[in-house]
Amino acid sequence: MNVATQGAKYRTDPVTTEIVRNGLIAATEEMKTNLMRTAYNMIIYEALDFTVGLFDAKGNTVSIGLGLPMFIRGMSDTVKAKIKHYGLEKMEPGDILLTNDAYTTGSHLNHMTFSVPIFDKGEVVAFSACMAHWPDVGGTLDGITTDIYSEGLQMPIVKAYRKGVISEEIMDIIRMNVRLPERAMGDLRAQIAAVKTGEKRFLEMLQKYGRDAVLGGIEAIMDQSEALSRQRVRDIPDGVYEAESFMDDDGVQIGKKIPIRITVTVAGDKMKVDLTEVSKQVSGFFNSGETAGRSCCQVAFKCLTSALELPINDGQFRALEVVLPPGRVVSAVKPAAMRMWMTFPMTIVDTVFKALAPAIPDKVAAGHHADLVVGRVNGRRLRDNSFYIYLGGLIGGGWGAKHDSDGMNATIAINDGDTHNGPSEQVEAKYPLLVERYALRADSGGAGQHRGGLGCEQVVQARNDIRFNAQIDRTKCRPWGLNGGLSAFGNGVGIHRYGEEEQRFPNGKAFNFVLHSGDAYILRSGGGGGYGSPLERDLASLQNDVRQGYVGKDAAEKNYGAVFKPGTIELDTAATEKRRAEMKKAGLPKDEQTEVLEPAGTAHAHDHAHQHHHHDNLTDEERLVVAMSGRCCS
Repeated sequence: MNVATQGAKYRTDPVTTEIVRNGLIAATEEMKTNLMRTAYNMIIYEALDFTVGLFDAKGNTVSIGLGLPMFIRGMSDTVKAKIKHYGLEKMEPGDILLTNDAYTTGSHLNHMTFSVPIFDKGEVVAFSACMAHWPDVGGTLDGITTDIYSEGLQMPIVKAYRKGVISEEIMDIIRMNVRLPERAMGDLRAQIAAVKTGEKRFLEMLQKYGRDAVLGGIEAIMDQSEALSRQRVRDIPDGVYEAESFMDDDGVQIGKKIPIRITVTVAGDKMKVDLTEVSKQVSGFFNSGETAGRSCCQVAFKCLTSALELPINDGQFRALEVVLPPGRVVSAVKPAAMRMWMTFPMTIVDTVFKALAPAIPDKVAAGHHADLVVGRVNGRRLRDNSFYIYLGGLIGGGWGAKHDSDGMNATIAINDGDTHNGPSEQVEAKYPLLVERYALRADSGGAGQHRGGLGCEQVVQARNDIRFNAQIDRTKCRPWGLNGGLSAFGNGVGIHRYGEEEQRFPNGKAFNFVLHSGDAYILRSGGGGGYGSPLERDLASLQNDVRQGYVGKDAAEKNYGAVFKPGTIELDTAATEKRRAEMKKAGLPKDEQTEVLEPAGTAHAHDHAHQHHHHDNLTDEERLVVAMSGRCCS
């Protein structure tokens, strides 16, 4: 019997279907847990920068356990590419397939993706797969890349294991191309443990319930998911909806904005997202592959139609059509650079929501900070001269407000929605870095009847020489508000050298900087856009914002029409209502579309007499005290 059609010949009962549903979810959750417990690098076991999943014999998604929402499509397309490359007939029990090809996965070379064909009675019935971020795959560490060849090891589709036997040649190629082979091989083994876990649990379900029941249950789950998403699309008024946004630049042509133009068409129970007018691929490393472009649309579609439905499966996307010509910034072709693949897709998701805001204002949020806000750090430890690579940041930022609620503070951007920041204690224990400050940014959320969420500021001091790079965007294209809500602060990066003024980078990109002991880098995430006029914000909520420090007095007066009792932070209710009425007549407040920088705060010079900081006689402890007093205690 043909495995691909076997499920269609068996209609399982609802009880068995629900057992299968929960079994699939449990299997992918266990895959996640095993990977986290056995990985060597913090970006996997702490940040959770990975995705695991189960797929049917055609490579369609059956259940994935996130990590990265934007890999909602990536692993499925990678499994399908492996099927096309080898054919099911050339796969054997014990094979483990590997690739990190950027144009297959849609992302950067750091994502090593392992897949195991799952056999039942000599036939492939499913696949277990795992994608995880390796901090180093070779290539240049500093500066910007302009083609894929400078970004590291490119591993085509290969069999890392054949019939259960490891390919030592493949392992040797990997070891030779990475700087920290012991860590790379540790993560490799962790990923293999994860995919073998998925294989084991799937086979146990087959043995317990039978192939027909399991495959039939999977088909039923997909049909249910399709029916639900189609019903949700019917609830959206038919029409053609358009929106436009921009990215700051590609890091090569500084200041040249990158247009993101999107058309969404809703007709009955079908939605089409057309990305034809999205910018063509760029010179810098902000490109991603076609898989990522389609993932953007699927992430937005799932948020709108079945956000909480599990398992995540391909049935949920049968009502969605994506138009995406090749050669766009989210369908780039070789040799486009891909290292920061994740940045532009986040704004595409935001822009899909923006397009549909007039049709479903109660279902979408204002713009969010839409960047991972990371700094890339590398150097050597003083104690043993050992080399390290640290992907600093993931500090979280503000999400947009909705029609009935404020936006979330300090939350990871949508590309990495289930990932975590690196705990400060872990950062300081593993690297010669000191986290001086990690705090919410006052006034960073867009003003509105419902306020946008707040971004964060993180100040990290170098304890000895480090190399620092930042590739942050959406500094000038700030998170927009909806229905009269104001824009939020954008993202940003700065360097504060010991004894000097902070240097800020207006486009969020800082390459090839060497920081010495006492210097610090500063990452700032943007807020979320506001929703509704700020003059309609409930006064009790506004008073609480001011008391909590989320909104400063100046911003409260300018954007919310607040009037305070003299010498206090207590609102004068009558005076505030009067001022709000006057502001409404004057068409205030105005949304500022230019870059907004908060008051200097941490951005002033250290208050001490030694201006030649690398030639003074301070001890490390004295330098630490002086540096922190200047940056964090003002």
